[in-house]
Amino acid sequence: MQTQIQTVRAFLLNLQESIIQALEEQESLGGVDGRTETKFITDIWERPEGGGGRSCVLSGGQVIEKAGVMFSHIHIKQMPVSATIRHPELAGAQAEALGVSLVVHPKNPYVPTSHANVRLFVATPADGSAPIWWFGGGFDLTPFYPNLNDVKHWHQVAHDLCRPFGDDVYTKYKTWCDDYFYLKHRHERRGVGGLFYDDVNTASTGWDFETCFKFMQAVGQGYIEGIVPIFERNKHQSYTERERHFQLYRRGRYVEYNLVFDRGTLFGLQSNGRTESILVSMPPLAAWEYRYEPEEGTPEFELTDFYLKPQDWLNL
Repeated sequence: MQTQIQTVRAFLLNLQESIIQALEEQESLGGVDGRTETKFITDIWERPEGGGGRSCVLSGGQVIEKAGVMFSHIHIKQMPVSATIRHPELAGAQAEALGVSLVVHPKNPYVPTSHANVRLFVATPADGSAPIWWFGGGFDLTPFYPNLNDVKHWHQVAHDLCRPFGDDVYTKYKTWCDDYFYLKHRHERRGVGGLFYDDVNTASTGWDFETCFKFMQAVGQGYIEGIVPIFERNKHQSYTERERHFQLYRRGRYVEYNLVFDRGTLFGLQSNGRTESILVSMPPLAAWEYRYEPEEGTPEFELTDFYLKPQDWLNL
């Protein structure tokens, strides 16, 4: 099992570098005269319980207001509640968790916020029986002023990467994404979705470890293929204070979801994770407005009336 874990670790570190390079390229092409010096800063950290990570953050760019691309590989002495709700048989188990997670908050309101995560858990039951492993992750898009072609492109990438693994995989994990990124207290989705999956192993899918790992690789590369064209089409669009204000207002919803519902945030805090890395997903600025309701017929109204409701995007 350790050989397999180290293979996954090597892929995740390479994936982190590939995503950073793709995002820095967008930033470098977005500055005055095509030049900017904004780069990711890197923190290497260790945790007392074992393991550590590499946190890379970009702030204050001309294209990207804030982005965090985080790698972690941690050892857990006792599985936290957030991880054992779905696996009660693993209460008290030791585990390893490794993955790459990222959130990108662009400056331009016409470029969506994006999120991706790919991870592997390996748990050793307290009774000393054989390790239990599973993969999880996905990617999702949170636009403020959606472009239907962008949303269709995002879902086409998701569909195409799933196709080699089965005809029903995209539909299954798209639906899971729509249901997972749902703000119950607001009765609305966080964005236009993408893919979300968890508990992917031989027992749940019939795939062996190598096939599950290949799916992780496809999802990680799929994020890059999905987001780069959206950046390039929209990052130079002009906008006004009205669009900026609405962006900050909708970012408030993003904060609400991450702090109240997101299992990754809860797992990180409950497992004594590195707080700075866990909360890097928060936008640098957000706003809340009492009883705000967009006027019917406006782009802001269309976001909640159409785009934040599950759609068959590929057939629109």
